[in-house]
Amino acid sequence: MQTKKTLVLGASSKPDRYAYKAIHALREQKIPVVAVGYRKAQVADVDIDTEFPTRSNDIHTVTMYLSVRNQGDYIESILNLQPKRVIFNPGSENPRFANQLTNQGVEVLNACTLVMLSVGSY
Repeated sequence: MQTKKTLVLGASSKPDRYAYKAIHALREQKIPVVAVGYRKAQVADVDIDTEFPTRSNDIHTVTMYLSVRNQGDYIESILNLQPKRVIFNPGSENPRFANQLTNQGVEVLNACTLVMLSVGSY
């Protein structure tokens, strides 16, 4: 089985946030998680870092929990990361960035990570 190491972008330690719930759901399914947010914290066994990983070429999926307005600082870093897939969760859809990713051969989904995990399509 291939592990789909996932970068949660927009991670939060607030239990009412979907990014928080996604970290728990990913870890429950034993999926390795790297988390980047605005504040250092810990969710489950995952440290939330404030710095984008510079050399994680083993990231399979980036799951986006940032609005389009807050994605700008990360676009180049995500492109450089060369993930296999980027999931734009509801509220984070970004057609222009999605187009750039598709042109680089990255699978792009406008979907909900939590739903995908719950129905086995992750």
